[in-house]
Amino acid sequence: MTESVYLMPGMGANPRIFEFLSLSERYNINFLTWISPHKNESLQDYAKRMCLRVKHQNPILVGVSFGGILVQEMASHIQCNKVIIISSIKSNQEMPNHMLLAKRTNAHRLLPIKWVKNLETFALFVLGNGIKHRVDHYKRYLSERDPEYLNWAIDQLVKWSRKEADKNIVHIHGKQDTIFPVKNIKNPLIKIDGDHAIILTKSDWLNKNLPKIITENLVDKTFLK
Repeated sequence: MTESVYLMPGMGANPRIFEFLSLSERYNINFLTWISPHKNESLQDYAKRMCLRVKHQNPILVGVSFGGILVQEMASHIQCNKVIIISSIKSNQEMPNHMLLAKRTNAHRLLPIKWVKNLETFALFVLGNGIKHRVDHYKRYLSERDPEYLNWAIDQLVKWSRKEADKNIVHIHGKQDTIFPVKNIKNPLIKIDGDHAIILTKSDWLNKNLPKIITENLVDKTFLK
């Protein structure tokens, strides 16, 4: 029986960020997209609504960055075969200091709406400093720029309430990630060379190793080359 895999992009991104993955020959691939949040909607309630878009039992959920946080919340509401996060965090204990400060001070709520319209600033915020010389190349991936959605997403990110990481989460992370520095990330963890945009820049590694990760019941780093 073919496994059903659901791919969730990161904040502000569309499913094009998965265009370099070659998994469709082995799996039933389904793309999730961001939906408009309801007023004052919690991340948990948003995750419940997103679960309604999952049409297969025991799916494998793969989420990138903030999408990785979302799929973890989705897994609280539906039975999943496996949850894989890329360039993300497993609990609020792995957040960088500036996000923890924003949570305490609400400084993120002071961001002017116009920052979303500056593509370069927006791209660096979403994908990290590693793409600063290639913004034009990456702009096609960042179509979800509605200010209400982004303000909601940023608020839900910095105020994420999960304190304990799920040890069953498969976590793939770039060693040079500037959004979620790897020094804050706790095990279990698969570290690879790359920045926050490894879903785009390390597709060869992912195409080789994701099938192994999906198939294996336990992640054994020794088979990941």
